[in-house]
Amino acid sequence: MVQLVAALVLAMAVAAPARAEVRLEGPLVQGGLVVGTTPPGAKVSLDGRPVRVSDEGRFLLGFGRDAADQSELKVTAKDSATETLTLAVTRRDWKIQRIDGLPPRKVTPPPEDLERIAAERELIVAVRRGDSEEPFFEEGFAWPLIGTITGIFGSQRILNGTPRSPHAGVDIAASTGTPVRAAATGTVALVHAGMLLTGKTVMIDHGHGLTSVYIHMHTIAVAAGHRVEQGDIIGTVGMTGRATGPHLHWGVSLFDVALDPELLVGPMPSAGQSGQRR
Repeated sequence: MVQLVAALVLAMAVAAPARAEVRLEGPLVQGGLVVGTTPPGAKVSLDGRPVRVSDEGRFLLGFGRDAADQSELKVTAKDSATETLTLAVTRRDWKIQRIDGLPPRKVTPPPEDLERIAAERELIVAVRRGDSEEPFFEEGFAWPLIGTITGIFGSQRILNGTPRSPHAGVDIAASTGTPVRAAATGTVALVHAGMLLTGKTVMIDHGHGLTSVYIHMHTIAVAAGHRVEQGDIIGTVGMTGRATGPHLHWGVSLFDVALDPELLVGPMPSAGQSGQRR
């Protein structure tokens, strides 16, 4: 995993009050995922919310597009030694596009579609509520395909004066039929043959509430419940659902917090190079 911020190490000092030992790796920025390590058996919370810790002491912290400037991390070791850290989260500038004069039907879905959109969205939300134990995320992430980035995380359109939801992933343009690979090891948590907005959709559970989603696909090559390894083909690029051209939308979330996939894998490699990151 790309380490954009130096690891933070806190150790117990001689003659100082007992403290829990904590190590954080990853970007403390809006849209960033941070992997923490603490002695096994410790309890961790972020801004008062409990965080799952693996048997080896690994845990995840996610900071959304609009995360506050500061968060409070509390770690309590098995011997009750406690460390409370104030984490400074770096703000980012986001691409905002304003488009006015659009016909209303281009901005708001017709009433007959709203119920279906809500029901399909709930399927995705339900997967993101999961908190599975296996820390598959430890193996790292890779680009699911090599192509041209046409949409970036955090960008937003304001249509006829109404803000739309910020873009919650990365769009990668490629020819229809181009293989799409699992960005990381995990369990296939959702396969849908045709959502109204996202078309053919796959979600993978990477453990501890971390999931990835792959949408607008032309074909799907996996089934729900199957384990996939990083790099396994899970389908092909398409333009199903509401898409104006063949591309893959790839998103990563920690529970309901959307993260910037590019921060996990670094710049898009050129054709012929592997996008794998460890």
